[in-house]
Amino acid sequence: MPDLLAARAQMGTSLAFHIIFSALGVGLPLLLCIAEGLALFRKDRTWMMLARRWARAAAILFAIGAVSGTILSFELGLLWPTYIKFAGAVVGLPFALEGFAFFLEAIFLGLYLYGWDRLSPRAHWLCSFPIWISGLASAWFIVSANSWMNTPAGFVIKNGKVVDINPIQAMLNPSTPYETIHMILACYVATGFGVAAVYAFGMLRGKRDDYYRKGLMLALVMGVIATPLQIISGDANARFLVDAQPAKLAAMEGVFKTQQGAPLEIGGLADPNTGKVIYALEIPRGLSILATFNPNSTIKGLDAFAPADRPNPLPVHTSFDGMVASGFFALFIALLFWFLYFLKKRTIPTNRLLLLGIVLSGPLSFLAIELGWMVTEFGRQPWVIYGYLRTKDAVTTAPWLNISFLIFTLIYVLLAVALTRLLLGVARSPLPKVEMPGNSQQPEKAGV
Repeated sequence: MPDLLAARAQMGTSLAFHIIFSALGVGLPLLLCIAEGLALFRKDRTWMMLARRWARAAAILFAIGAVSGTILSFELGLLWPTYIKFAGAVVGLPFALEGFAFFLEAIFLGLYLYGWDRLSPRAHWLCSFPIWISGLASAWFIVSANSWMNTPAGFVIKNGKVVDINPIQAMLNPSTPYETIHMILACYVATGFGVAAVYAFGMLRGKRDDYYRKGLMLALVMGVIATPLQIISGDANARFLVDAQPAKLAAMEGVFKTQQGAPLEIGGLADPNTGKVIYALEIPRGLSILATFNPNSTIKGLDAFAPADRPNPLPVHTSFDGMVASGFFALFIALLFWFLYFLKKRTIPTNRLLLLGIVLSGPLSFLAIELGWMVTEFGRQPWVIYGYLRTKDAVTTAPWLNISFLIFTLIYVLLAVALTRLLLGVARSPLPKVEMPGNSQQPEKAGV
């Protein structure tokens, strides 16, 4: 394997693994915060059991995520030293702020986990707020750094050197509002449907008690609220690319030739050899309408760029279609669930096909995140910093990258096995027995 491919494969594997924990680290703390708030407000043991169970899962995910995140920070310097030399002084601020957010989250997660029986119920619940807010902030800071790679700002190149650095302007680059909102909503979508899939699977196995019903309902509330907002933000993000990164948009939509009144190609394979999208459903003028609200507008195709500056449309277009299809499938399932819920006078539907759809929507939502990041990263190629630094010029010249890739892949496999065993242990453990405030009995510590 060539060194460039090995370095990209190692970084891609690391990101694909870590992004799962990043998404859950943003969404799951908010879920447990809401569950505990409902438990205190309604004096409901079931909500408290859910909060305790989710807290244990959040602790495991946080620990594994910290390991994979640490590996990523080292890989940036080891695999991409030229990128670090170019970008370090410009986008070092969001990385530093993400570190502060991470430590704040760790502090309050410790207080939350060990404070069940040591803090007052209200104080304990309030400790959950810094956890989900810090997770949200971490995602924002990291994605703003990635946004900068797509629309670099906050510096000037003079005599081949980076000068006049403005880290605030770099962090608030033109792509930041689009990418950060889109990613944060994706975290809530994936968490909502991921948790819902767990409880839907339990209901398929005959577990229809209040615990599973409430866990399913709260997760699907998050999913059905976040998904439409996610689709709206994705639409705004795509329209932003018309001027900011037209080559990426062309690869996403399979536009090979610059044309007026560009059609929308749904599905199919974007073949760079023939310059066509084969097996696609074509909607005349659809892309021009979606991108500019003008059916006669001109959309730049890949032919408007030098061959060396074109992203490969095959993985970009396929990933984009897969992401969109996964998101709409999950939204359809959530809307169907709530339609039947209110149609049956607030009775949770237990149709097996619907529950199977919810189970499927969980992994598909995480797949949508993975595919979305593939669109972002593959669509920016061949640039690591768009218009300034090519990926091939940023990679390390150190040897043995193939061996490094294999070693780190093995590490991630071991982490995945450990994570699976730990989460299964939590799932199979007895439900925590809790007593609400005001009861003379103390809560069981099994849920801590």
